Amino acid sequence: MEVLPKSISLAATLAVAALFALPALAHHGWSWTQDGFFELKGVIADIYIGNPHATLDVDVEGELWRVELAPPARTIAAGLTDEVAKKGDEVVAIGNRSRDETEKRMKAVRITINGKTYDVYADRVPPS
Repeated sequence: MEVLPKSISLAATLAVAALFALPALAHHGWSWTQDGFFELKGVIADIYIGNPHATLDVDVEGELWRVELAPPARTIAAGLTDEVAKKGDEVVAIGNRSRDETEKRMKAVRITINGKTYDVYADRVPPS
């Protein structure tokens, strides 16, 4: 069996790690969103509190929007659980819209459901 030099072995390991890291970096974070805040009002069509992050599907005048929230632990810590929100509830989401305006998608920092506000990214909430 041939043994590779340590520099080749390390380079191969880093290359493989980068292949797995790039999709995660592209998906998470805020780089895919526009600057400035966006407000979306509609009715919850579906709710998911799970990994990699919680989501709401929101019906806005017949168009379905995907509202991405924080990872589950952070979303739940903000008080937003699937027990406090259900299909048919009115929702207002404040956050950042996708840079791709053909995509009905946003990342929310604040959600208001039935008059109760949940700051899933309290450090990013716009000043009142």
